[in-house]
Amino acid sequence: MSDETLPPRESMEFDVVIVGAGPSGLSAAIRLKQINPELSVVVVEKGSEVGAHILSGAVIDVSALDRLMPSWREDESCPLKTHVEDDHFYVMTASKALKVPNIMVPPMLDNHKNFIGSLGDLCRWLGPKAEELGVEIYPGFAATEVLYGDNGEVRGIATGDMGIGRDGQPKDSYTRGMELLGKYTLFAEGARGSLSKQLIANYKLDKDSDPPKFGIGLKEIWQVEPSKHRKGRIAHSFGWPLSNNIGGGSFLYHYGDNLVAVGFVVHLNYDDPYLSPFEQFQKFKTHPSVAPIFEGGKRISYGARAITEGGWQSVPRLTFPGGALIGCAAGFVNVPRIKGVHNAIGSGMLAAEHVAAALAEGRANDEVAAYENAWRDSVVGKDLFRVRNVKPLWSKFGTAVGVVLAGFEMWCSTLGFSVFGTLSHGKPDRSTLDPAKSHEPHKGPKPDGKLTFDRLSSVFLSNTNHEEDQPVHLKVADMQLQKASEHDVYAGPSGRYCPAAVYEWVEEPTGPRFVINAQNCVHCKTCDIKDPNGNITWVPPEGGGGPNYQGM
Repeated sequence: MSDETLPPRESMEFDVVIVGAGPSGLSAAIRLKQINPELSVVVVEKGSEVGAHILSGAVIDVSALDRLMPSWREDESCPLKTHVEDDHFYVMTASKALKVPNIMVPPMLDNHKNFIGSLGDLCRWLGPKAEELGVEIYPGFAATEVLYGDNGEVRGIATGDMGIGRDGQPKDSYTRGMELLGKYTLFAEGARGSLSKQLIANYKLDKDSDPPKFGIGLKEIWQVEPSKHRKGRIAHSFGWPLSNNIGGGSFLYHYGDNLVAVGFVVHLNYDDPYLSPFEQFQKFKTHPSVAPIFEGGKRISYGARAITEGGWQSVPRLTFPGGALIGCAAGFVNVPRIKGVHNAIGSGMLAAEHVAAALAEGRANDEVAAYENAWRDSVVGKDLFRVRNVKPLWSKFGTAVGVVLAGFEMWCSTLGFSVFGTLSHGKPDRSTLDPAKSHEPHKGPKPDGKLTFDRLSSVFLSNTNHEEDQPVHLKVADMQLQKASEHDVYAGPSGRYCPAAVYEWVEEPTGPRFVINAQNCVHCKTCDIKDPNGNITWVPPEGGGGPNYQGM
């Protein structure tokens, strides 16, 4: 069925359309209604429910939440209950966990004012708060198209058609998508959002910024034995099992009812095509200081998500005619703190305040440049500016030297100066892989089903589901290039960087065949970032598909 023969979409008009019901999108919606209750605001969310696709550590800096909803502590329904009591940093070797004395840790990394919890649950709490103010929230509808006006301005978005078969033809259940039109549209899609990526390219928003940088974060939640639980204790580490030239680290957070969140982050500028972030994560759990925590425990959740890591240097221009980028779509994660929620909420509020002011002046579909001009001097910009050199130093000098230099830089920043100025990130993550001939294959620990696991059993715990008879949402632009380069030169890294066993090269008599198990996809977006040729593009599947994270 061609575009000409499709039935027309129904449309709805709002003052503000928001794409994504994460912390930035919901905060923007709430702030808009706080400023002017008469504004019509809609949030469209591709997950089956608010929070279904949300994954974060999460030790949350609540400073922005305090500004958005000052009485949240008195609300018994708020899921943030565990205050950080114990804060530790470690350097890991294969057999030791060497504690960094707290006196050496830069003050900006202190976590004692923060809370441990589930960001997904926090969004599930914020959603009804927004609806109480009159915000309309539509979960289960994926925004798949940006709608433009005659002068190139953003007019809103269209949600994807439902009921399309794998052959591209409509099924009996076919339903046309909706047009949601707004005077302004805020894009809060998270890291590597599909529409945000298009907007950045269309308006050349990144022409004056460094390439975006990313990591992949993998996380499990365990119910541990009460005797091993230390409620309020958090620990971060770097080093083993990663080699010196591969950036990343771990986290262990004790919270709730005998819950421990364990996670592992790998910076996606690594050069070894044989590296598997998932296997490195499983290997980390076997460390002598870590494994005993989980003995007798039960793994209850698993997930993975790309993380924006470029920070200050990589933030693109945020505004364009008719809209703006907010939250992780803009790249507001503070990498050394492993925190982005406070900046997601803060940027959502900041954008909302400037959009509300524009609407009050009778404006529509123009560029709210005041938001772009304000963010660097806001608490969000100041938070990113003081850690701007941590990732470049780590990437350039490796973990052993880079982390020491980064620590020195953060101490200098605390005192109000920098000896490095502002360093550049260099090339994008997809350009950092070496040819396979430069490295040797290596494997992680064999899954034992008790402490270490395989990817398929892990995906099962993510509650991932896609309608099988739908178009594959992972688009390979040139399959011959995939074979000649991704397979022949780089030995098929997609089968290793993907944390959900989506990609595999199957050897057949006629040669290797690239298989895409799209039903496994947890929407982490790593393939869209790390494919060495930029040959794989992630697009939203049918609305409601993907993971259904609980407590993540």
